[in-house]
Amino acid sequence: MPELILETKGLTRRFGGLTAVDSVDIEMKAGELVGLIGPNGAGKSTFFNCLTGFYSPSEGEVRFMDRPITGLKPYEVAKLGIGRTFQNLRIMPNLTVFDNVSIGAIGSLGHSLRRAIWPFRCETDKKISERTWDILSRVGLDSLAGELAANLSYGKRKYLEIARAMATNPKLLILDEPAAGLNEQETTQLAGFIRELNSDGLPILLVEHDMGLVMGICHRVVVLALGKKIADDTPEAIQKNPAVLEAYLGGEQCQY
Repeated sequence: MPELILETKGLTRRFGGLTAVDSVDIEMKAGELVGLIGPNGAGKSTFFNCLTGFYSPSEGEVRFMDRPITGLKPYEVAKLGIGRTFQNLRIMPNLTVFDNVSIGAIGSLGHSLRRAIWPFRCETDKKISERTWDILSRVGLDSLAGELAANLSYGKRKYLEIARAMATNPKLLILDEPAAGLNEQETTQLAGFIRELNSDGLPILLVEHDMGLVMGICHRVVVLALGKKIADDTPEAIQKNPAVLEAYLGGEQCQY
């Protein structure tokens, strides 16, 4: 039976009188590619932020690889092996593509951030460089390694954001709307890339508004509405679920 990677029990987050996430239970096993969908205001981003330490849950528990991580700081969560991207890209525009990724690799190999601003001079720095080149090659940015991140197209910046998350050597990768702003061809390429990452054994939790992408690559889909989990099933079953059709897809069955 696959190992349980991520689990939430009764996860709740309130902002004053507003309950953004309402007692959500999910489980995610090793090797899974799980989609998280829901209409605007469903609580998806808040849920992600509770998982990764940017918000502390009001109630409930988060466990990662059978270890409680509820209330940990973002850097503590990252050190344990959860990598994430952001809907609002957090690349460093005035650094090169190479340096953007190498900073994440430095942390994953146990070095301090200070090392990122000095020339690589030791054997351990060679490992950082090799890891950075490997990741850049994998995301197709190796030919742009010396380019300032600010000069990249929006689509390339999306891949740089993913590369930065990969550099932390995650045991779980959380992608926050990676296809937002991409055209159809770019989205198709991204779908293949995400599927490839997952096929190598990396568990991925994906929040995305592009239903074609989610239904096309995910093994399982979790649906939030008004902060509550209303469904958790295969993509095929989700497309026929009356509660989902009513809350998210407008009451009409969608074909993908």
